[in-house]
Amino acid sequence: MTSAPEPRRIHVSAAVIVDDAGRLLLVRKAGTTAFMQPGGKPEPGETPAQTLARELDEELGLRLTERDLDPLGEFTAPAANEPGHLVVAHVFRVAIGDQSPLAAAEIEEIRWVSRDEADALEVAPLAREYFLPA
Repeated sequence: MTSAPEPRRIHVSAAVIVDDAGRLLLVRKAGTTAFMQPGGKPEPGETPAQTLARELDEELGLRLTERDLDPLGEFTAPAANEPGHLVVAHVFRVAIGDQSPLAAAEIEEIRWVSRDEADALEVAPLAREYFLPA
């Protein structure tokens, strides 16, 4: 009896950014349909916090340091845009103060989403299962 192959794992860093109304910031990358938490894959030698600070700057224009990132842990969920893969995310709570995120790089759309609004959207499993506001 042969078992199914283990799903490939994609390692990323991801942000939980919530506004004053309690909505979660989600982004949609160009050429995709699912909304997900901002973040991305590490470059060689980067820590998870360094990865997230770089990605938030590149994709949303948010200037943050590692001190602005509060680690929440490592979470695993099916990858939204790569069937048969799992995303393994180092997730951080991020306070952006009075900065306003702006779509840049591969980000096509930004949305602040409540749980009710998320029901009408395609939301990545990681965000939907763990981080949408109650």
